[in-house]
Amino acid sequence: MTIPFSKDLAFEYGVAHRVAPKIRRIVSKNPSPFTLYGTGTYIVGEGDVAVIDPGPDDPAHIDAIVAELAGETLTHILVTHTHRDHSPGTKLLQAAMGGESYGFGPHGSGRPEPGVEVEEGGDHDFTPNQRLRDGDIVEGAGFTVEAVHTPGHCSNHMCFRLREERILFCGDHVMGWSTTVVAPPDGDMQAYMKSLRKLLGADDTLYVPTHGPTIANPDPFVEAYIAHREDRERQILDCLDRGVSGVTAMVKDMYADVDPRLHPAATRSVLAHLIHLVETGRAESDGPPTLDAAYAPGRR
Repeated sequence: MTIPFSKDLAFEYGVAHRVAPKIRRIVSKNPSPFTLYGTGTYIVGEGDVAVIDPGPDDPAHIDAIVAELAGETLTHILVTHTHRDHSPGTKLLQAAMGGESYGFGPHGSGRPEPGVEVEEGGDHDFTPNQRLRDGDIVEGAGFTVEAVHTPGHCSNHMCFRLREERILFCGDHVMGWSTTVVAPPDGDMQAYMKSLRKLLGADDTLYVPTHGPTIANPDPFVEAYIAHREDRERQILDCLDRGVSGVTAMVKDMYADVDPRLHPAATRSVLAHLIHLVETGRAESDGPPTLDAAYAPGRR
């Protein structure tokens, strides 16, 4: 199943664009192969508002948000997760406008093994003023937001459902322009697949990712996302059957037509798949499943 990706996005850096009647977006100027045009910060409501994902530690981006909210009151700051392109702007925005911050917890707080080191790309300085759990409700002036815990991309990843509109702010969990990177140790493929399936059948009308365009007709898109990951598993199992036993060799085999700048992220995703396959007995490793391990077919 082909994922119907699109990179079409109407925006101008630092300028608010209305995405839906209650939603405005301001894009941070931090484009990259992993952020597309940059981090999309969303403003929900009018007058008394919530901001979702203030973005990187970028004073110019925060200044643009503050300018857009002139005459309005910031009551809530919702953070989908603690990667450096999403949460560091929180402290700058709070210093300028106040508001309580909400999120699952500090970086790595969703991992089942306390104290396990997580990846370097995390914002280890962020702790929300209010911690949320799956199903918690955040109420503001004219909006009601439901927290949906979706670990996988990282362990503390949250989506936020605007109940009045059935719109899901899906962070990096599902993106309209690209697949999502799942990088161990904090990224977990087994959790990610479960979190994707959790979204199906929720009757959301629109997904609003932090990067790139919105996603209409979300369920078929998520089904294509799941099918893509299942196809990657089949590719890895085929590599194992052909005696390709190392992660680096698998990436060269499977991602030959992909921009080499993305190969490091692909390497982490392949490792995440292999960890999942080892956990479920479909692959074996000659020790703990790491980047340097040798892998072989398991039981099918």
